[in-house]
Amino acid sequence: MKLWHCRESRSLRPLWALEEMDIPYELAVLPFPPRVRHREFLQINALGTVPYFEDGDVRMTESTGICHYLVEKYDRHEFGLRAAEPEYGDYVNWLYQSDATLTFPLTLVMRYRLMEPDRAPVAADDYAKWFLARLRLLDARLAGGREFLCRNRFTIADIAVTYALYLARFVGLADQLPANALGYLERMTQRPAFVRANEFR
Repeated sequence: MKLWHCRESRSLRPLWALEEMDIPYELAVLPFPPRVRHREFLQINALGTVPYFEDGDVRMTESTGICHYLVEKYDRHEFGLRAAEPEYGDYVNWLYQSDATLTFPLTLVMRYRLMEPDRAPVAADDYAKWFLARLRLLDARLAGGREFLCRNRFTIADIAVTYALYLARFVGLADQLPANALGYLERMTQRPAFVRANEFR
């Protein structure tokens, strides 16, 4: 099993999951963006993106999908929910929402604020507002001191959503995160497995 990773990128999700699950893996850390700064990687992954994940004949490129795969393939349902469990629908919805709704706008903020700041500053501001508006469901979910997103226990849904909040902090939106979401981010990023995953450079 091997994971290709860049610091601060979405590959942090499966790396964190592997650390939580204590599954042995090989890690290749690349400079970001690898398709530009490590062009040999294109021979492995034609998209030139991370994460890139191999497990036997399996090849995967979607960060939340890899986390889901690990739960199902290795029967690590202590980190996920089975279809018959209460809140299974919420669990799946948070997995999809973490990327499609939360991380996507942040990638545009990152590109047009940090990587190409003179190209589309208005678009960066618009997508930052879009992201912050879409935190309403998350903040409501965490109201009342709720510690985790589903079933009162840590799951890969927490990994998936926490990464979006972590990226928001990375692109300079930390001071605009709602209080519940910010507290949740602080708790999740203090987990030992997150700390270990985030130390790889």
